[in-house]
Amino acid sequence: MCFVSATVCFTTIGHGSVVGFPAILLPQVKDPNSHIQLTREEGSWIASVTAITLLLGSFLAPPIMGRLGRKIAHFVVIALILLGWIVILLATSLEAMIVGRVIHGMSFGLMLPLRSALLGEYTSPKNRGAFLTTVSVAQAFGILLVHLIGSLVTWQKTILIVIVFPLASLLMTFFTPESPSWLAARGRFDDCRRVFRWLRGDEEEAELEEMIRARCESNRAAITNCRDLMVLMKKKEFYKPIVIMIHSYLMGEFSGGALMSCYSTTVISLIAGPDADAHLWMIELDTQRNISNIIAVYVVNKIKRRTMFMATGGLCILSNIAIAGYVYAKILGVLTYTAIWVPILLINIQFFTVAVGMVCLPYVIAGEIFPLEYRSVGGSISIVSIACGYFLVTKTFPAMVESIGLHGSYAVYAAAMSYNLCVVWSLLPETKGKTLQQIEDHFKGKTSSPEEVEVRQQLRDKPDVEKAKADS
Repeated sequence: MCFVSATVCFTTIGHGSVVGFPAILLPQVKDPNSHIQLTREEGSWIASVTAITLLLGSFLAPPIMGRLGRKIAHFVVIALILLGWIVILLATSLEAMIVGRVIHGMSFGLMLPLRSALLGEYTSPKNRGAFLTTVSVAQAFGILLVHLIGSLVTWQKTILIVIVFPLASLLMTFFTPESPSWLAARGRFDDCRRVFRWLRGDEEEAELEEMIRARCESNRAAITNCRDLMVLMKKKEFYKPIVIMIHSYLMGEFSGGALMSCYSTTVISLIAGPDADAHLWMIELDTQRNISNIIAVYVVNKIKRRTMFMATGGLCILSNIAIAGYVYAKILGVLTYTAIWVPILLINIQFFTVAVGMVCLPYVIAGEIFPLEYRSVGGSISIVSIACGYFLVTKTFPAMVESIGLHGSYAVYAAAMSYNLCVVWSLLPETKGKTLQQIEDHFKGKTSSPEEVEVRQQLRDKPDVEKAKADS
């Protein structure tokens, strides 16, 4: 499980570098000696264009994941990352750079539903939350890496360094087995058992047989017309997870993760003032984000998902309101104490909530709540909200600051997060410690009898010999 998770994380580090790349590219191309000159409007397109093709990539994911398998889909993702970096490295114009960012957006879109499916299907319920949280650690590390290296060397040399991680993932993927859930869905039960035991040993046979039984009993029908689609849309196990994930992802985008990844130096200068060393604080915030993500790996295994989401979400909303109030008070001149530690503390609190909850938890939940039957298509539909939120935040931020100011922008973000938090609170069930089949049964409205629960627990606790007796 650690090997498979590391493979996914190396790819995600590559995508973190993609997300953070505009923050070091745009200041460098403003230099008069740069061979590529960009206006502010063109720079905003460099930052936001990936969100447009992210949608295309997310809708290409279901057919690739479903027909060819998770492993082939991962190969496609890595190939697109490498191709995008090569195009940007050789670019001599704005158009060529946009082409490279477009390719990166497709790769990112493919990976978003894939990585949650991979880690959700490969890992044990006991540690699934921690493994899914490592995705956020990896993405935060990729952002920190590209910001740190880009502060020291040119953007071209930065690309040559960060491209190492997707190359490593490419090699590791050759040694990664296919997903046991996908094998079961294809009726390859012997291969499913072999891979499942390679991943988890012989201690979770109950979940393995439960998964195979559910796939055998499944009577999935192909969607061939609008009537079939309408029938599918009425199923609770299909539409409820999508609604939950759309609002979870939107909350993550409005929380400040995407904004600070692309415009960190600009935001720090506006909040802390022109005297603050924006590049230094950018690295500090990225480091704090990595530390917070690592803490989240431990915390997510100890605290219930709903409790953690509501606590970090509420604190994130309060931090956004506090930043808006601080900036507005400075504009009005009613704030006489303007020490730099005050705005920096507010930004750090916001970043802490982003790293511990708002960015990592949606991916944890996405790896748990989608039924296997609809995991690819459901994940892709919900990722529309990531693309829309990411594009909306990164493209409109410069214009919003000019029209309603930084304080107005943060107030709008706080209002959007408050709405999304209310929706998630009303619909999200507790998923911590439950198998994927149990979560699927919850959305279908099924409940296990006390006898079934007792037998499952006994199968988990008994040694292998007794398990065989219990099965017979």
